[in-house]
Amino acid sequence: MSETGEKVIFLADCQSFYASVEKAEHPGCKNKPVAVAGDPRRRSGIILAACPIAKRFGVTTAERLGEALIKCPELVIMRPRMQHYINVSLMITQIYKEFTDLVEIFSIDEQFLDVTGSLSFYGDPVTIAAAIQRKVLQQTGVWVRVGISSNKILAKIATDIWAKKNKSGIFTLPKSDVESTLWEQPVNKMFGVGSRMTAHFARLGMYTIGDIARTPLPRLKERFRARFGKQSDIHAEVMWRTANGLDDSPVTPGTFNAAPKSIGHMMTLPRDYTENSEVETILLELTEEVCRDCRRKGYMGWVVSISCMCSPYEAPTGFSRQMKMPDPTNNTNAVFEAAKMLFYRYWDKMPVRRIGVTISNLVDDLGYQLTLFEDQVKSRALDKATDLIKDRYGSGAIVRASSATASGQAQERAQKIGGHYK
Repeated sequence: MSETGEKVIFLADCQSFYASVEKAEHPGCKNKPVAVAGDPRRRSGIILAACPIAKRFGVTTAERLGEALIKCPELVIMRPRMQHYINVSLMITQIYKEFTDLVEIFSIDEQFLDVTGSLSFYGDPVTIAAAIQRKVLQQTGVWVRVGISSNKILAKIATDIWAKKNKSGIFTLPKSDVESTLWEQPVNKMFGVGSRMTAHFARLGMYTIGDIARTPLPRLKERFRARFGKQSDIHAEVMWRTANGLDDSPVTPGTFNAAPKSIGHMMTLPRDYTENSEVETILLELTEEVCRDCRRKGYMGWVVSISCMCSPYEAPTGFSRQMKMPDPTNNTNAVFEAAKMLFYRYWDKMPVRRIGVTISNLVDDLGYQLTLFEDQVKSRALDKATDLIKDRYGSGAIVRASSATASGQAQERAQKIGGHYK
């Protein structure tokens, strides 16, 4: 324990992670504005990460590539390499584990560390944070910012509001300083509060984090109910606890290994799809990805869900609906038939720009229901054979015939992770 008897929690954040990895591997770009961006010919042509030099020109994450180039014509554009970024992130995780075995991955560029038990070996919290910074920088070229506190939410806040702005990249926010330091900050700096929520708080007369924290929780719930409806009590309590720096959750290694509640994939299409055959091609591709993930993880699902967004951009339509299947399954053809039925039931025939397939209500893939009208043993054997080919030679090694048409995206997606190139 620390001298105060409290835990010592870090939130370590990699600065402009994708861009930092690229600059580290391209020394000639050290003093140039660099951004990692998706393909400008597709709807993925947005900025995924911008280095600090690019940000000084006004380049921001998630803005369109064309807008960024207007702000900074000298901007060096790097194509994303998602598998490489994952590998570097895992390297950084291993560095963190040299200082503590309690490391929880929060995202590809953020991780929580509980260093309470490491203080007697490596020194005080700031000394440990500085040692981590040096080692990560030496081995990967990535600069890490570290927020320090006694729980995860305060460590995250310390990083986002202060450590990212400090020259040292380290900031300590003890519980005792919450009222004097955190409460004076504007609402929009609070974790979990975006522009829309900031506007809602303004209408409630709350402009600082302290305004939320000082409001008695029952009163805040009442005001949330009046504005957001009867189901907003949990949201109100999350906001109130965040503002007060309250968080009892431990740093939990292996969080991402927990059993999933659902398995799904979504795709933004390269153009608007209007024909039934085009949409069905994508539905089948997504279903195949979802079912393959289910089989790999050992699950079947009872419920299939379809989400769809249609053009025009200025007034999009769409739906998100689900249905229970007769039996739990991870068979591609069975799920596809259910997904197709669900899609046509709710599609308004407007051009489709984004679509997703999800399986939920998961159960272990230990046994399955035999039917009179389908050879389940043969179907499962076929799924297993295609999975083995894809596992060995890549997802694009074997695809459906429909994916070879102009509307198919399976070959393109096989080159990507999370929608971005490997």
